[in-house]
Amino acid sequence: MAIEVTVEHLGAVQFEVKARNHTIVCDQPESAGGFDEGMTPPEMLLASLGTCAGYYAVEYLKARNLPLEGLRVRVTADKAPARSNVPVRLNDFLIEVEYAQPVEPRHRDGISRAVHACLIHNTLLYPPRIEVAVVGPAPALAA
Repeated sequence: MAIEVTVEHLGAVQFEVKARNHTIVCDQPESAGGFDEGMTPPEMLLASLGTCAGYYAVEYLKARNLPLEGLRVRVTADKAPARSNVPVRLNDFLIEVEYAQPVEPRHRDGISRAVHACLIHNTLLYPPRIEVAVVGPAPALAA
């Protein structure tokens, strides 16, 4: 099953992202020429990882009839500078799962295992093949 989003340029450095019947705006801070009306692409990536981790943690808790209240996920990453043969990228991701309830070590380990099963986590651990295709009408031939 293919998952699809469409991204349309709104102007300046703003983009509208649509998935199914949901819409979000991606933007840059004012210091980078944007209007700061949405998350940046790296923030969206961290949001994707964090919400995926949260989903898997919740599924673990639900399956064991444990309380869901007080679950919070924080994701951080550093922007790594370009080095020889390695482009600029995000590095050193940290997923912190905070659970406000008292948790036994076995459930702490279980939550950690559940988060490690997250689709986005695994996608980042095992880089996918990514192709880029630039499509559009061909230029008109000179007469």
